[in-house]
Amino acid sequence: MNTTELKGSWEQQKGRLKQKFASLTDNDLLFAKGKKEEMFGKLEIKLGKTKDELHHIISSM
Repeated sequence: MNTTELKGSWEQQKGRLKQKFASLTDNDLLFAKGKKEEMFGKLEIKLGKTKDELHHIISSM
């Protein structure tokens, strides 16, 4: 998954992630330019998922 794919429909994916994982907030899912790895690191910790698991979850939405 590249940055363009992630950013293109990020608002939709963000909503679906918040539905699936109720503990997520807008701040957890803040996708700022150059901060993708930081965001995924926070999600890994908060959800107890690996980066690969997170990529799979997001790409399957």
